[in-house]
Amino acid sequence: MYIAMNRFKIVLGKEKDFENVWKNRDTHLEGVKGFKNFNLIKGDTNKDYSLYSSHSTWESKEDFINWTKSEAFRLAHKNAAQHRDLYLGPPDFEGFEVVF
Repeated sequence: MYIAMNRFKIVLGKEKDFENVWKNRDTHLEGVKGFKNFNLIKGDTNKDYSLYSSHSTWESKEDFINWTKSEAFRLAHKNAAQHRDLYLGPPDFEGFEVVF
């Protein structure tokens, strides 16, 4: 199993806008080979930003990589630049292979 996470630093006061973008977007993940589940999780808020992470679980790293090269991935991310004002920089990606 493989876990893919992106950490997002969100502008203070824009948290609900960010959450609404994710609630209302079409992820295009249904039926993608190897996809298991997705969560958007919220971390702490400090004086500079609120921390969020997207968390998806895949059957394998290969399945995740194949998705990142797919038309479904391009469709899911086509409008990302429209919401630049919500973010303090680009997301930080972290990938993990499950040990046990």
